[in-house]
Amino acid sequence: MSDHDRHREPEHIPPVGPGRLVSGTAWVVLLLGLWLWGREATDVREGVSRPATGDMAAAGRPPGTPLPPAHAPLGDAPPERLDVPELGISAPVLARDLDAKGAIEPPPFDRAGAVGWYAAGAAPGAAGTALMVGHVDTETRPAVFYKLSTLEPGETIRVVRAGAEAAEFTVDDVQVLDRDGFDARQAYGPHDAGRAELRLITCGGTFDRATGGYTANVVVSAYLTGTGS
Repeated sequence: MSDHDRHREPEHIPPVGPGRLVSGTAWVVLLLGLWLWGREATDVREGVSRPATGDMAAAGRPPGTPLPPAHAPLGDAPPERLDVPELGISAPVLARDLDAKGAIEPPPFDRAGAVGWYAAGAAPGAAGTALMVGHVDTETRPAVFYKLSTLEPGETIRVVRAGAEAAEFTVDDVQVLDRDGFDARQAYGPHDAGRAELRLITCGGTFDRATGGYTANVVVSAYLTGTGS
């Protein structure tokens, strides 16, 4: 985030009330907040290569990709660590809330290796869609979700949960969504009602210096397929 972005007045997002979000207007407000956070959160720094994101038309599930059956949802337990073996990610998870404007708070830049979990929403492994966000870079180096767009359907995401068995997810969709015509409900809403699902979200596309932001969002979708110790 540049000094200009740090001092720029963010766009207004209606506040979200307390309690868990499951459907309806409150859910849509949160999704819009996530989208607008993604527009403002992270800029490409001088000396840091842009992340490879791919073309939106080429993203998503390749035809014929075999995927395992869904596991029954687990009980509530807060996440402690996110592991993505294919990307070499083993990141602490920070519980985050919405800011005064109604957008989810990403991890602070001095903890760019951490992942933020929207703690008023679903817990990873429980029924519903758990939401996790992370920076793609900082002013000097790549951040936790720098390579997020290179995940592929069938690969594994593991969430270590406090006082409970770990939740193991299988990626079923990877999208790089242009901000023009962005559909928040399509991106972040449930793919299959009743499942335990997970979304990992960061900035993507190319960096537009004229607007001071990325042109797209990377959205990785996964669903619960197993448990572990």
